[in-house]
Amino acid sequence: MKVKLARNAGFCMGVRRAMEITLSEAHRGDESLFTYGPLIHNRQVLDLLRSKGVDVKEDIDEHDKGRIIIRAHGITPNEREAIRSSNLKIIDATCPRVAKVQAIIKKYNNKGYFPVIFGDAIHPEVIGLMGYSKGQGVVINSIEDVEGLPEKKRLVVVSQTTQDIDAYRKTTDAVKARYPDSIIFDTICHETYKRQMEVSSLASEVESMVIVGGYNSGNTRRLYQISRSTGRPTFHVETEKELKGLWFSSTETVGVTAGASTPNWMIKSVTERLKSMGKSRQHALGSLVRRVFLFLLKSNIPLATGAFSLTYAGLRLSKGNADLIYPLLTLLYVYSMHVLNRFLDKEASTYNDPGIAFFYTQHKTFLITTSLLGIGTGLILSLSLGIAQSLLFLALTILGLVYSIPIIPWRFGYLGRYAKIKDLPGSKTMAEALAWGTISSLLPVIGWSNPFWPGVFISFLFVSSMCYIRSGLFDILNVQGDLIVGRETLPIALGEEKALNLLLLLNGFFGILILISTSIGVVSSLGYPLISCFLISFLYLTAYQKGLMRDGSPLQPIAEGNLLLAGLLAFIWKLL
Repeated sequence: MKVKLARNAGFCMGVRRAMEITLSEAHRGDESLFTYGPLIHNRQVLDLLRSKGVDVKEDIDEHDKGRIIIRAHGITPNEREAIRSSNLKIIDATCPRVAKVQAIIKKYNNKGYFPVIFGDAIHPEVIGLMGYSKGQGVVINSIEDVEGLPEKKRLVVVSQTTQDIDAYRKTTDAVKARYPDSIIFDTICHETYKRQMEVSSLASEVESMVIVGGYNSGNTRRLYQISRSTGRPTFHVETEKELKGLWFSSTETVGVTAGASTPNWMIKSVTERLKSMGKSRQHALGSLVRRVFLFLLKSNIPLATGAFSLTYAGLRLSKGNADLIYPLLTLLYVYSMHVLNRFLDKEASTYNDPGIAFFYTQHKTFLITTSLLGIGTGLILSLSLGIAQSLLFLALTILGLVYSIPIIPWRFGYLGRYAKIKDLPGSKTMAEALAWGTISSLLPVIGWSNPFWPGVFISFLFVSSMCYIRSGLFDILNVQGDLIVGRETLPIALGEEKALNLLLLLNGFFGILILISTSIGVVSSLGYPLISCFLISFLYLTAYQKGLMRDGSPLQPIAEGNLLLAGLLAFIWKLL
């Protein structure tokens, strides 16, 4: 069955921020860590946080000690004061958009306006907002409630940030008609509005809809209601285990979206399960081709082939010997290291991409066998080049394996946090880039009689930068899973926005460096067509930054296809 995933499914900005703050704190320090009330409306995520030592605290005692996180919904001023009176350290994860609504209520309440909040009276966000009205406000949730508002009052009207935009507009129209001087603010989160518009649009393109999220999540229930109102069969599930084949027995295309408190790994688990259900128009041959393609994609063979192409391009760029044995060594190394490190670090894969994690479990014997054969074949080939090449290949292989293996015992206190090389902040992206650059540009040089070192250095930077940019982007895509397991990748160390800006900056810098190096003759004229690889990197990084591509599914083939393009350009350049 074909699955169409909504572009804006999953964590909203406020929830993502609260989760990142909580998970970062969970991996920092030994003090007790609490959230003031459930962090988000998702049972599975709360169970996960509990396993990380994050407890939920509903009541505050003056003798309480440790750290307490204010959830994205926000709290009342009285609750905040009670926490400050205890021995708890406040970590504020209130959504900035909720904080803005709180500020509006506080400002206009002080000016004598009567606060009216459109929302669910028992929702934590609304309870927090009411606290800023100092007992003077009222909560409404329909046009009918407008009739019950007090007369001769100056009203200021706001909405709970996750409410239905159409219902709010109809209600505010009624308020404006009865109270012409009322001040009305559009405080519904823009992300909420986009999700609600998107679910209606998506429902018109598919035969049925699946909404993923907690049953007690208000915004998820609203997505479900909007989808049902379109007339499309709609199913609300929390996990993939609740999906039933009977629902989709005659369905060829299904749409999927998720509430603002639903993490990526749960959405991916649902979409992977749906792909194996329902009907398919695909011919048997087409289905076979698709399965083979997906097998190759998940097994890292396209990535290894991209490394082959990148090495070939780098050797041609440096005016060196482009014997195919060197790109082949890179292919064997990259394939083997990526496969083995997935098994050594399978916990992160479970959250970053459940489909890939299941694939590796399903084909464990084949993948481990072929990766070990790859290492053995690489050692034999490198030995045929010389003892120095063989030793370097062996050293890179050992370093690649040690990367995910503990080398510092946990009992060594603070250093125990960095038991593995991969635990060092930002090390994953840099280590991968340096390894690719070394095996593709430096290993071949050992066999050359008189290498042109400036050209070799530029070739090393070309290969390493292309690898770094690709790897850095996927670190951003996988930030949720990496946070859960405590891995401090580049976007976790810098923040996602800064990490993306850094990748764009490096992409531009190395693109200009290759252009200058080519124009002054340090490298071959191949440098000119290779600039297109940096242009493509710029395009997909920018597309991600602007929200045009948020899912890894289209980004992976584009990013890895860019590596293949480098080899193709080098081959055409050689022919011409």
